[in-house]
Amino acid sequence: MKITELLLAELDREAVGIRKTLERVPEGKNDWKPHEKSMPLGNLATIVATIPAWLDMVVNMDELDINPPGGPKFRPQEWRTRRDLLGQFEASLNKGREVLQQTTDDRLLNTKWRMLAAGKLMSEQPRYVAIRDGVFNHMAHHRGQLTVYLRLNEEKVPAIYGPSADEGKG
Repeated sequence: MKITELLLAELDREAVGIRKTLERVPEGKNDWKPHEKSMPLGNLATIVATIPAWLDMVVNMDELDINPPGGPKFRPQEWRTRRDLLGQFEASLNKGREVLQQTTDDRLLNTKWRMLAAGKLMSEQPRYVAIRDGVFNHMAHHRGQLTVYLRLNEEKVPAIYGPSADEGKG
């Protein structure tokens, strides 16, 4: 089996948990944070919704500067309704799937991708590793954060890899 096929299958499996999580994000609380140092709920939900499209950057760009000197800082796309948020996710998922379907294992394994911050090299690694670390692991990390935000807002936490306190118990 090709690596691209394995990644597509994993993306489809992860999409189920992401969708279930985003379906529970409360509307009207985009500015809510559990702590002053934490990211606002709206930004976190947007990141979770749009991470699958990051596959496009890793596969089709040679590098990304997340805070380019003299350039615009990263700003998550705004959303107001859960429907808008889920629409962002579906578009992102479709883009991620399309990118994986169009690339090759050779490109993922034998070409490198670089991440910079303010012009400073943060990482340089094979695209496959960047996909694992910067997309899939990052996706699980932020989805986990988002489930904590759900709990703190009295929303039900979905079962993802197994039962949660709210869902999936026999």
